Order: sequence, then C-alpha cells, then structure tokens
Amino acid sequence: MTQRTVTVEPDDGGVRLDRWLRRRFPALGNAKVQKLLRTGQIRVDGGRAKANQRLAAGQEVRLPPFLHEDAAPNRSPPRQRDIDAVKRLILYEDEQVLVLDKPTGLAVQGGSKLSRHLDQMLESLVGAKGERPKLVHRLDKETSGILVLAKTVNAAGSLTQSFRTAAARKIYWALVKGVPVPRSGLIEKPLAKQWTPAGERVVVAADGKPARSRYAVIDTLGKDLAWLALAPLTGRTHQLRVHCAALGHPIVGDAKYGGEIALAIAGPMAPLLHLHARAIDVPHPSGKRLRVMAPLPPALRASWRTFGFDPREDDDPFAPIRFKDRIART
Repeated sequence: MTQRTVTVEPDDGGVRLDRWLRRRFPALGNAKVQKLLRTGQIRVDGGRAKANQRLAAGQEVRLPPFLHEDAAPNRSPPRQRDIDAVKRLILYEDEQVLVLDKPTGLAVQGGSKLSRHLDQMLESLVGAKGERPKLVHRLDKETSGILVLAKTVNAAGSLTQSFRTAAARKIYWALVKGVPVPRSGLIEKPLAKQWTPAGERVVVAADGKPARSRYAVIDTLGKDLAWLALAPLTGRTHQLRVHCAALGHPIVGDAKYGGEIALAIAGPMAPLLHLHARAIDVPHPSGKRLRVMAPLPPALRASWRTFGFDPREDDDPFAPIRFKDRIART
C-alpha cells in the first residue's frame, strides 16, 4: 500500500494539524496522532510537522496508507449521564455555535490518566449530519467557566481565526494573594514550556513566546487579597496563572505556580484554583458579535462571599479592563 496526500481545503485553513486529523479520522486517538507525527508518518508539504502546527489552504498532508476516512468511526453510544451532564452546561446555542460553562476539575481533552473528559462527552451532541461540536480554544482542567465550541466546519474556521488573532475578548475573574501596584496594568512577559521531574511547567523566559495580559483590581481585602479582572491578550498555556505569579500575586489555590503562599490565604478552600472564565465577546460566524457570561460556580461563589466580595452578576465584567495594545497570537 502506498502513502497518499490530501490537500487542505480553504475551510480548514488555520486549523491545528492534530485537530484536523481527529476531525477526519474520529477513531484516531490523541496518543496515536502524536506517535504518527513523532515518527514522521504524517508530513506537511514533505516535512515533519508538530501537532500544534496550523495548516494553510492548499498545503499537502501526507498520510499513512492505513488511515481511511470512509471507515466508520469507532464510537460508543453516548452514556445517558454524559448527555444529561453536557446539557446542563449549555449557556448558549444556535445552529453554528455552542457555549458551555465548564466546571472545575473537568478536563477539556483526554490524557493518559484521564478516563472522562469533555471531548469524550461531546459524542452526546453529534448532530443529524454526524458532526459533533468542535473545540476552538481550551481551558485548564482546574479553571471553570466559558468554553466556546463550533457546530460546523465553517464556524470552526471562523472562531479559530478569531481566537488566534485576538478578535475574541475574554475576561477572567481571580482571587490573588496581595494587592497589585498599580491597581491596573499590562503584564508583558514571554513564556516557554519547561520539562521538570514533576512534569511540564510554563516559565517566564526571555526567549519564550510573546505573552500579554491585562489586569484590573475590582475589590480588595485589606492588603491580603485582591479580586482581579484578567484579560489574556495572547493565548499561551497557563498564561494568567504564570503572569499573576510573576507579578508577585499568585492566584489563590494555585500550588503549581504560587506554592504555599497561594494556599495559605484560603484555608479549607485552598486546593481550589480561584480562576474563572467569566465572559467572552467574540465575532459570531454570522458576522455579528456574541457576548456570553458564566456565573461563578457555587464553590467559588462561597469563597468570594467568605472574603466579603459581592460577585454581582448584573455588572459588566468587561468594564474594569480597557482593551488596547492588542497583538495577534503568534
């Protein structure tokens, strides 16, 4: 059997290679995708490629002969508990877009130690044409809140472009140790991934990728604690968590980047990461704009109130942040 090549269609321009592969071959797991790329069995324009490489229309993807798109996906029938669980998470839905309120502790995608994750649960939302909603951005497992998905290929291309070029405005709420000075500003520190005996970490590094985050203090508890509005202007892994720690004000509950100081302030609530994707304002594939907000989950709401903060849901979450100095995600 000989290898074959597939030309990237215009609708798939800008899509990550690993997502493009899983879209065409639903039975192909993430571990298998990584192995095929690592061993050079999948190439782009004749060269080796990485999972996060973004494809361009007209590029040629070389595939091993055993991958067949006409083979039926090896899908198990969705479990009723997953159907019910996903439906409870829906904040907004139309023919092209789905917005979920992801709970703390639910991973977006699977891994070697995960038996249940959101990507798996999306099988319960497969439409009449056999398409299931597609992830167009990510949230950490420990972070709750807004997660946007596309329900069609065209919508996926449009939304992916919006997130990559920073046309999507995102607001996070966080509780942090101490009070930043000044009380609003821009954090501009390049970030890089680093492997340690404890696993992968993201660190501030001069040769890292550009990363910018805006912050503004909403309220304080003396000098001990601050409630922040955070706006990532780029989309790096763990960006807000690392930027807050680098500012000297780690997010409460973030032992990975804040150490013991991030756990000391919250008492029994300390193990919970106090970071919530509160709102998003993104261009809708139809050409209009879509603005959706996610209320604080009960556990975080309890923390906010314990410290005397009033997380009123009728306030405009975008008001504390002035969006300027926008840069494209690189």
